[in-house]
Amino acid sequence: MFVSPMLLQQSQEPFDDDSYITELKADGFRCLWTKFNNKVRIYTRHNNEITSLFPELHDLPVPEGTVLDGEVIVTDNDGKPDFEAVMERFKSRKSLHKITFFVFDIIWYKNERVTHLPLIDRKEILTKVIPEDTALLAKVQFMEGNGIVYFDLIKQHDLEGIVLKRAASKYQVNKRSQDWLKVINYKYTDAFITGMRKDGFGLLLGVEENGRIKPAGIMEFMVPVA
Repeated sequence: MFVSPMLLQQSQEPFDDDSYITELKADGFRCLWTKFNNKVRIYTRHNNEITSLFPELHDLPVPEGTVLDGEVIVTDNDGKPDFEAVMERFKSRKSLHKITFFVFDIIWYKNERVTHLPLIDRKEILTKVIPEDTALLAKVQFMEGNGIVYFDLIKQHDLEGIVLKRAASKYQVNKRSQDWLKVINYKYTDAFITGMRKDGFGLLLGVEENGRIKPAGIMEFMVPVA
């Protein structure tokens, strides 16, 4: 069962507010993991089913009637999310890259929808579903407030950014809300447009490295030119 995920709003600057929690924004791709009638289905946030691409996620020790929201990532030798590697893994099961499903929220639990609960309560449920993190399945760690200091650390380690979420927020299906804010550690480089996504506008970008064009992600936040 697909659920359109809650989306992030942009914030230009980090801030300190104890009514928000602060998380790492992992550089992977968003997916929804579902289990109903003992059948696992995995979807991108645009409702494309990708279950067959990740057989290692089919037998996770997660209760029936659950929907998890998170990012599929691949880490490099320094333990940092590697977007290029995760895209290689996405394109081919023959890739040797090992994935981690990095879960930050839960939408259904034991056949009950929990979107009406405050985020901090959903996090408590998530600790029951994933009591111990593994290399394959892990919870996104968070802290109260401290957005400014955390963002400084993210920049020092050259990571993608942070997410600031109101601790009392409900899960707003298919909405972009000020309750969930992303702060991006922007880095600048010349990029090539290598393609265009028609189902939900987006430009596919690539960067030149050693004479080759390698994937660099998707640009979504711009006005298409007719």
